Amino acid sequence: MAQAVRHNPVSILLDDGRAHPLESSLAAVTVALGLVAFLTALVWPGLHVVSAWTGLAGIVTGAWGQFISATTGERFALIIGLGGAAFGFYLGMAHGGLLG
Repeated sequence: MAQAVRHNPVSILLDDGRAHPLESSLAAVTVALGLVAFLTALVWPGLHVVSAWTGLAGIVTGAWGQFISATTGERFALIIGLGGAAFGFYLGMAHGGLLG
């Protein structure tokens, strides 16, 4: 008989079964910053200062997270967040930059 498999969403980041609170936190923060930077750059070009600063912060946290990441799931989330942060940063810079 087939069993229903239930996954904890956080368990995707923890491939090795051990807790990595700092690495998982950096991945979550990078994804959040990347999402904010991506949306503010794509939907509201007038918020270029917000998208540039959140993109820059997302790039920094994502790079640090890649440097200390322990699992493949964390690296995957970091790359997705880094992509959104870089997109938002570059579009924010194209629309007026960090200081307006």
